[in-house]
Formats: sequence, C-alpha cells, structure tokens
Amino acid sequence: MAALAPALGNGETNNMTDSGDKLQFATATEATPLLARGVSLGYGGAPVVRDAHLELDQGRIGCLLGPSGCGKTTLLRAIAGFEPVMTGEILLGGVPVSRPGFSLPAERRQIGMVFQDFALFPHLTVAKNIGFGLRRLARRAREQRVAELLELVGLVEAARLHPHELSGGMQQRVALARALAPRPRMLLLDEPFSSMDVELREALAREIRALLRHEGVTAILVTHDQLEAFAMADRISVMRAGRIHQTGTGFELYHQPADRFVADFIGQGEFLPGQVIDEQRVSTELGVLRGQNRIALPPGTEIEVLVRPDDLICAQCEENTALVTERAFRGAEYLCTLELDSGRRLLSLAPSHDDFPPGTQVGIRAELDHLVVFECASGA
Repeated sequence: MAALAPALGNGETNNMTDSGDKLQFATATEATPLLARGVSLGYGGAPVVRDAHLELDQGRIGCLLGPSGCGKTTLLRAIAGFEPVMTGEILLGGVPVSRPGFSLPAERRQIGMVFQDFALFPHLTVAKNIGFGLRRLARRAREQRVAELLELVGLVEAARLHPHELSGGMQQRVALARALAPRPRMLLLDEPFSSMDVELREALAREIRALLRHEGVTAILVTHDQLEAFAMADRISVMRAGRIHQTGTGFELYHQPADRFVADFIGQGEFLPGQVIDEQRVSTELGVLRGQNRIALPPGTEIEVLVRPDDLICAQCEENTALVTERAFRGAEYLCTLELDSGRRLLSLAPSHDDFPPGTQVGIRAELDHLVVFECASGA
C-alpha cells in the first residue's frame, strides 16, 4: 500500500494518519463511518446515480434495495473506491475519500467486500482462503485470527477442505470470514445470496447479521430481494432509476411509504379509491376507514388507499362481502385474491385452516392501523 496520505487540497485538513502500512481514520465516536452526500455517478457523462445521500452509524447494517439496473451496485462500487464520483462527496470516518477529481485508492479505504460469486480461491483450503489477506501478520497471529473466524462461522471441521467440497451456504461463510479477517472498518456485500434458494437466502441473511453484530462491523448490503433486506438490515434505502426514494427501517417503508413507488415495491398491496373525510378517516367501497396517523389532505380530496393483505380479514357475517377468485397456499396461511362488487381486486391473508376455496363468497373486514393514502393524479 502507498505510504503517504493524499493531499485533499483547498487548505483542508486530512484526518487520516499514516502508520506505515495503512491509514488510520477517525474513530467511531469522532465521526459517522459513512456519509455520502449529493453523490452522482455515471459512465461516459450519462448519469446512473443522481444526488444520492446515504448515512450509516457505527455497527449498523444498511441496505441498497431496488430493481435491477437502478444504480445500487454502482453506488456501492463508488463507496468501495472503484468508481469516481461526478458530483458530491463520500466520507469514511469523517474523512473525504471521493470527490470530483479525487479518489482515495480502494486498497487504502480499509473496506472488505463479499461478491455474488464469493471469489474464493479454488486451490486453497478454507483456512488459507480466510487467511489470504493476513499475510503481513506474524504466523502465530495469523493462525489465531483464522481459528477465531473458523469458530465464529462454524467451519472448524471444514478448515482443510477446498471450496468445491462445500455447500453454497458454507462457501458464503468462508467468503464472509475472509472479508472480516483484516478487521475492515466497513464491509460491502453485493447480492451475496443471489445464487441461493429463497429459504436459504433468508436464513443466511439472519445468520450473517448476527455475525456482523457480534464483530461490531458496519456493513452495506446490495439486493433486489426485500425479504433479504428485512432479515439483515437496520436501515434500507429504496432506489429506482438512480435515485434514493426513501430510507428507513423495514417497518417504516412498509407502513409509511414516501411515494407510490415505495408502496408498490415494498410488500404486496392494491390501491382502493376513496375520499378524505377528515384527518383520520376516508370513505371507500369498504366503508369508512379510520387510521391512527394524520392525513395531511383537506376533506373531499380524491385519494387512493393502500390496502395490504394483512389489512383485510376474511370472516363470516360481515357487512362487506367479496368473491374469492384465487388462493395460494403458504403453509400457515393462504394468500387470497378477492373481487369486490365493483370488480376491483384486493389481497387478503387467511389462516390455512379456514376453507375459502375459489368461488366462495366471504365476508371481509378492513382493519388498517396505518392509513397510507396518495392523492389521485387528477386531484379533486
């Protein structure tokens, strides 16, 4: 690694010090581990990420969530030091590492990465893969760190095996342990579970979250899978077409989406036309719906209400009825598609022991604690 810290110019003070082999950033108590503000990125002058703002506290796990091609991996690569910024800046530990015309080399940012394909060395054993980035350490210190990580990821018995002898989940643990071995100040994970089935993805996401929290590592996950994001991240930034639409907890994104895109992208649901009555009530085909949150629209405004599957209860002897047109078995419950008298369709979750086959007319009751409403494009 280079021995000298780069000059930042404009008379600025560099908060990094040089210890001879790596740069020392400000401690976690002195500065936010990651701050990206006003960041735009692109190729050939064409923007891919526009005016992105991202902030992550020490020891927290963030996530860039969005459909393919939205710019999330490009933003992750800029944080890692692989892509230059067009506008804005990226700070690690309070130190600017990316600005237009300046980029601290990736190898000096003290960032670990876990890739989609794991990028394990096929000719090395599990133990040697994990210890690959520790070659500067004395042999005993290197062996101790490798042993510690083998124990942490539950692969002590696999230490002498090669990657081709491991399952996908075990390979993922090796890749994680190798990235954690040098004790990076931040870990970046780029679609790390994409090659696995849904059940394994969620299980590994929870497991890796526990490992990262144990190590106290600040991390960012990139994924298009919202269940993966919910299982692993503390803060999720939803992206579309190069822009971050909303950042929040999974609960906030689900129950308090900032716009229709987030409402559509996070979870499942349908929109039901209605009209604002007052700050807490709206009138709809399902009757008057009341929420706990304040509606910041004047009475009489034409709106659409987001109705989630868990907002509709199927029961007998209800005033409102609907026709079950489809249902999908999910183990403990069915996801039912319901058709209202108007022909509009909504989704509902029903316990799997309730027998509501397609063609059944059922009573329905709306229970919405959070009224998510959007003004109709035509206004009122």
